[in-house]
Amino acid sequence: MEQPLNDTGNKAKQPNGIPTVSAILPDGEIVEMVYLPHEKRTAFVVWHNDTWRYEASVKSPARLVPYSPDNNLVQNGVVLFPSQPQEYESEEQLISEVQDFIHRYVDVSPLFEKIASYYVLFSWVYDSFNELPYLRVRADYGGGKTRFLLTIGSLCYKPIFASGASTVSPLFRIIDSFRGTLIIDEGDFRLSDERAEIVKILNNGNARGFPVLRSEVTPKREFNPTAYTVFGPKLVATRGFFQDRALESRCITEQMGLGRLREEIPINLPASFKQEALSLRNKLLMFRFRNAGKLVPDAGLVDRSVEPRLNQVFVPLLSIIQDRKAQDDLRDLMKRLNRDLITERGFDMEAQVLEVIRDILASSDPQLSVKAITSWFADRHGDDYERKITAKWIGNVIRKRLNLKTHKSHGVFVILDSEKPKIERLYEKYGISLKDGEEAEGEEGSS
Repeated sequence: MEQPLNDTGNKAKQPNGIPTVSAILPDGEIVEMVYLPHEKRTAFVVWHNDTWRYEASVKSPARLVPYSPDNNLVQNGVVLFPSQPQEYESEEQLISEVQDFIHRYVDVSPLFEKIASYYVLFSWVYDSFNELPYLRVRADYGGGKTRFLLTIGSLCYKPIFASGASTVSPLFRIIDSFRGTLIIDEGDFRLSDERAEIVKILNNGNARGFPVLRSEVTPKREFNPTAYTVFGPKLVATRGFFQDRALESRCITEQMGLGRLREEIPINLPASFKQEALSLRNKLLMFRFRNAGKLVPDAGLVDRSVEPRLNQVFVPLLSIIQDRKAQDDLRDLMKRLNRDLITERGFDMEAQVLEVIRDILASSDPQLSVKAITSWFADRHGDDYERKITAKWIGNVIRKRLNLKTHKSHGVFVILDSEKPKIERLYEKYGISLKDGEEAEGEEGSS
């Protein structure tokens, strides 16, 4: 229920206060900044006891004010806002409207289309969770990455369109100030140091409580380490894979551009696109007001047969899905990604060492000395590596990468007998078959 519109006074002098885009007040009121494009002004919408009203400012206890409509980020649509809460028929109908909008403008698989629709809703309540996944597409030039980012991004919570940024440095401040959804095309940041900064944001941004520290210069030219919060949902487009396997596991990914574009997808966006997106953001604002702080991760959705990392990023998204079929489809995707992670690990040097350990244990002389493991490994894989296979190298792999403890016995280093349960767990993690025709399936693990 709407209460009367107050004069926000954006055209006149604004009250002094702290520029803010959203807040939850001590009495439980939810405050969200809105932008009224036809009036070219900003305001707060305050939600309390199923009613909402516009306000020029709020006290919490300091005076909070919305960002000015003359703010460059607002004027240029770098960050998008709703204009007012708008009613929707039901959550199912809202999901359907979001999916229809995506379907009209983006060509992705039906499953990813559904996932993207729920991710949009998730972005509006992400602050109820401590971990989250990223939504990501891979494609070459002309594969539809930009259309994906623009379409889904226009519906997300306080989308921050960073792809046009000339440098990475402003991103830390923008994300920290607006606490919205980062929309980023990795291809727009070509320098290696810029890519490294993007990776910092992505590595720290999927879990609450891991800010990025940057050294800022004060007016007195003193260096002042500053923590920037980068936690929040993110839409990412890349041309290839991330080198960091852990970062890959945080992403729900779709490969675009593999087939012919659907005939009904417009090559150029129509004039109605922005208004359609604004109308949906208004309904999603109402969704946020009704659900913020009420959703929590459902522990019953944890699948112990897959890696904890995947559970960590998938369960929050699964927790907001009411459609059982969509939930099952997402769980199947999680299991498929888990299998892919195990298969990929199987090509690592660690997996080759583990296969040697397995075969030594099955031999007539099952003593796990580093010397014996090195000899077996050199016989099998010596031609695969340019460097010489040495006991020191293999010992480092055993101790530092596989985290197996060794001790010196009769002049040689051997793996402790107490490490055998850990070895069995490593078989599962790396997909090492226990015997011919038998595949190891991981129950738990970490990436």
